[in-house]
Amino acid sequence: MLSLPTPLFFSLATFTLPFSWFPNRVISNTLATMCSSNCFEESPISLLERCKSMYQLKQIHSHIVKIGLSSYPLFQNRVLAFCCAHQSGDMDYARQVFDTITQPTAFTWNTMIKGYSRINRPENGISMYLLMLANSIKPDRFTFPFLLKGFTSDMASQHGKVLLNHAVKHGFDSNLFVQKAFIHMFSLCGLVDLARKVFCMGDAWEVVTWNIMLSGYNRVKQFKKSKKLFIEMEKRGVSPNSVTLVLMLSAFSKLKDLDGGKNIFKYIKEGIVEPNLILENALIDMFASCGEMDAAQGVFDNMKARDVISWTSIVTGFSNVGEINLARKYFDQMPERDYVSWTAMIDGYLRMNRFIEVLSLFREMQISNVKPDEFTMVSILTACAHLGALELGEWVKTYIDKKSIKNDTFVGNALIDMYFKCGNVGKAKTVFKEMRQKDKFTWTGMIVGLAINGHGEEALAMFSSMIEASVTPDEITYIGVLCACTHAGMVEKGKSFFTAMTMQHGIKPNVTHYGCMVDLLGRAGHLEEAIEVIVNMPIKPNSIVWGSLLGACRVHKNVHLAEMAAKQILELEPENGAVYVLLCNIYAACERWENLRQVRKMMMERGIKKTPGCSLMELNGNVYEFVAGDQSHPQSKDIYAKLENMMQDLIKAGYSPDTSEVFLDLGEEDKETALYRHSEKLAIAYALLSSGPGVTIRIVKNLRMCVDCHHMAKLVSEAYNRELIIRDKTRFHHFRHGSCSCNNFW
Repeated sequence: MLSLPTPLFFSLATFTLPFSWFPNRVISNTLATMCSSNCFEESPISLLERCKSMYQLKQIHSHIVKIGLSSYPLFQNRVLAFCCAHQSGDMDYARQVFDTITQPTAFTWNTMIKGYSRINRPENGISMYLLMLANSIKPDRFTFPFLLKGFTSDMASQHGKVLLNHAVKHGFDSNLFVQKAFIHMFSLCGLVDLARKVFCMGDAWEVVTWNIMLSGYNRVKQFKKSKKLFIEMEKRGVSPNSVTLVLMLSAFSKLKDLDGGKNIFKYIKEGIVEPNLILENALIDMFASCGEMDAAQGVFDNMKARDVISWTSIVTGFSNVGEINLARKYFDQMPERDYVSWTAMIDGYLRMNRFIEVLSLFREMQISNVKPDEFTMVSILTACAHLGALELGEWVKTYIDKKSIKNDTFVGNALIDMYFKCGNVGKAKTVFKEMRQKDKFTWTGMIVGLAINGHGEEALAMFSSMIEASVTPDEITYIGVLCACTHAGMVEKGKSFFTAMTMQHGIKPNVTHYGCMVDLLGRAGHLEEAIEVIVNMPIKPNSIVWGSLLGACRVHKNVHLAEMAAKQILELEPENGAVYVLLCNIYAACERWENLRQVRKMMMERGIKKTPGCSLMELNGNVYEFVAGDQSHPQSKDIYAKLENMMQDLIKAGYSPDTSEVFLDLGEEDKETALYRHSEKLAIAYALLSSGPGVTIRIVKNLRMCVDCHHMAKLVSEAYNRELIIRDKTRFHHFRHGSCSCNNFW
């Protein structure tokens, strides 16, 4: 018995007619609403043709069953066609009807397969296809195009090759309609080699099929193959259309192939292809990616209409070439901005190491009510990491959770990096444990983070866990491992890992690995062995390698090797001011005053200036910057007064200024004054002045921490019962209860 909803114009309670009369009466009413006054004179086929919903279809179908026409193929196919093709069609109902057909034809099978493709259920389509073969019905030229239409990448990988063999077996390997369906499916699903195989079966392809192949190569980032195929297309005399040019401009943009891009531009300038908004945007992107901003700006200025993509492309282009202020000018002029344009500007500041502007722009983005995506959040977390802004980083993590922003592996890796660079090892470990998916960058980030925070043994244990998890390390991973050995002074383990890198994992050491080995040996006092490593390097040592040796010479006061290392660096980088400063520090520590004056004179003659010390500190969500000797801070007087009181307290606790590294030609009193004005001391004084008892003090410094500041920080941690976490140019120093995590090994 057909179950129907009650019509609006009557109630079942008002009826006393026999129940057997009810279905026919309601069906008649339903048909009446669909037809004109002479509806009963219309044929069921006419009613099916004018059917607009599954509800109507079911009523008509019931009427067809009642009058005994349901077994006729004409009615069966019309019912199936509606269920399979109409937007409101019901494939479950279609299957019920299909199962009543005693001898379905290839057309009927194809209709069902097409219906399953329409609702993205290709697995049901495959089942129908297999049943079709089992019933000895051969596929025709429509079967495979219908079947392949809804394929996913997994489906293509699992069934694509087999179905192609079926098509060949049934003689459709030369059918252009079938070939095109396979090319399209394989290209969309990333199986471009199979797509190309089918493509080569055909001949005289029209431009649309060439575009499908070009798009397939672009999709899997095989841009060189896109270029090669386009050259072949030109040779065969196939005229490109605007879609072709957009695809090729995208490929040349990724390849940074300016000549290739200019070749595409000719088609537009010569009027072969009419320009449109999408094509002009692709041109801007190509010129910008190749650094040709004059050409990009020329296209932009001549556009009749622009959209947010046009503006974003020009902003990104100027950001990429370092013209960040010009990029901001265009950004501020944008009539509308989406999350992509905001992220482009944020990334521009990030690339220029202008991290405070990154955070400021992100606040503007929030005020504008533009929701960021996961890529934006990675950039913000990266800025927090560089600034050592833990409070802001924690807020960003909460924001990600609250706004349901995709928390993928990239975000997880950025969180780990942020926590480590803010010195919070525990939180970094927690994020690592909670991550569902980890890649080699996750493991490498943990190894490097633990190493620079003074947890060398844990870093090596993490490396062992990485190997046990069957994650293959790369050259970056081994840099982290060697750094762990360096910061912990584990010389023999470092040598062992350096050998294993090549022997076990086939990684050829690069110049950075050799720099790590020189640093490892040099810090441990094995200077002669470090020299041997440099001399026997199969590649030319760079300034980093020689700089590692120079740093070791400072620790161990070896003037002779220091002079040799400094000479090598200055031959490579004559303007490297850090080398002069470090050499002066070594001369000062060894009381070689005449040599120090000579270097100072050389610096003045060459216009070399010492990089001023700068320290960043976050407090209550704001990042403050302190420069050595600077008095521009609004609370400058209070800071220096606090610094003076702090020094008096520390002197009582046993502090004595260490002026050994003050190479200025000054008296002892002036040297001490210079020491007192170091940026990290100013930052510590401000933290003690502005934060409550027990609050951890976090500082990021642009230079290596000097001996005096290191000694002072240890005393502050004990005298004021504060934890200090200072990240200098090379590593972290965690000061607690009068001691440092580096064990004075820096």
